[in-house]
Amino acid sequence: MRTKPVVTIMLTCAVTLLAGFLFLNFAPSEKKIEQQLSRRYDVADPQFRRSMDVLLGPPMLEGNKVEVLLNGDQIFPAMLRAIRGAKQTITFETYIYWSETIGKEFSDALIERARAGVKVHVMLDFIGSIKMDEASMNAMRAAGVELQRYHKPVWWKLTRLNNRTHRKLLVVDGKVGFTGGVGIADKWRGHGQDEDHWRDTHFRVEGPVVAQIQAVFTDNWIKSTGAVLDGVRYFPPLPDAGTEAAQMFSSSPTGGSESMHLMYLMAITAARHSIRLSNAYFVPDALTVKALVAAQQRGVKVQIITPGKIIDSGVVRAASREEWGPLLAAGVQIAEYQPTMFHVKALVVDDLLVSVGSTNFDNRSFSLNDEANLNVLNATFAQQQSKVFDADWARARVVSYAAWEQRPLLAKMMGKIASVVGSQL
Repeated sequence: MRTKPVVTIMLTCAVTLLAGFLFLNFAPSEKKIEQQLSRRYDVADPQFRRSMDVLLGPPMLEGNKVEVLLNGDQIFPAMLRAIRGAKQTITFETYIYWSETIGKEFSDALIERARAGVKVHVMLDFIGSIKMDEASMNAMRAAGVELQRYHKPVWWKLTRLNNRTHRKLLVVDGKVGFTGGVGIADKWRGHGQDEDHWRDTHFRVEGPVVAQIQAVFTDNWIKSTGAVLDGVRYFPPLPDAGTEAAQMFSSSPTGGSESMHLMYLMAITAARHSIRLSNAYFVPDALTVKALVAAQQRGVKVQIITPGKIIDSGVVRAASREEWGPLLAAGVQIAEYQPTMFHVKALVVDDLLVSVGSTNFDNRSFSLNDEANLNVLNATFAQQQSKVFDADWARARVVSYAAWEQRPLLAKMMGKIASVVGSQL
């Protein structure tokens, strides 16, 4: 008669232990930033640049040229042209890589260059490349492409499943780099003309900062293979190519996971006139909400573009909208992009600082993923990106505080539920 209660107790203990084990494995391993930053300088103040240099890692370098590429019609041809023109080395790290038409174009180009004697190194995230067929990967390896899948899960290292490389990096001959938000899948083809073709931005880079992009790739390559990519083929002398100061920095749970969060907080806190934030997955934590509200209250015009109903994760949208109340009440303007999925990840502050790359505005990017962003400090470039933002804003629908308060009860409930798992979004 007493067997059933004993079994129940044992099962309860087992489930509790398993839950605790999973929590310890998947929770972020580093401390989070807990205090709001004090405002000591503007973005235009030389101290801002000095602080970015020492707190985020590599210094800002002069003499770069950064070219904006809008949507797949501009992004993919530029990347493929660079790959097909490679003479010595190609390093390529990405999250999404699927076996579709654009995936085949990239695979064919990489295979052709490898057969021509170019050293080709490809790093694909295991989760992000799960829709890539084994035959395509085997074909690349057979041609001489060194292909790694980042953090392929094994039972004795469960944490690796939750730590993904979300970086989007391509460097050709150590001289030309690409970064931004695009993945290698057909959803990114076209020009954002409908819901089957996403809106995104990528950047082509030349100049001394390309060496920093290469170093970020090398970091994960060493972690995965133990091999060091070095020498003039990977790090050639890089003369000035333009007039833009730029800095490429990275974050990872294995070291410096809070770098991205810190960068955003520094930029928001230093803003004097305007903040234009475009982000596909905008789920701010309490500290970031306070920083944005404080900026708005001191007279900064804060505008944020997020996806609308066309989004690949309804849970993320629900969690995002749950956090909008204090922002909207303070006067922050939030607009939802209407034509298609909005996958852009860009920040423009005071028409002077631009930060672009792979980072989403959520806890996963700030604490769990490997990310990389390019910071550009240049008024001409920033003003150009502000125009891109304004064009996107014109295609977005502004959400008022009243409309947010009056959202349906089901939407409010979904937001509360989504917020519970917010640390994994």
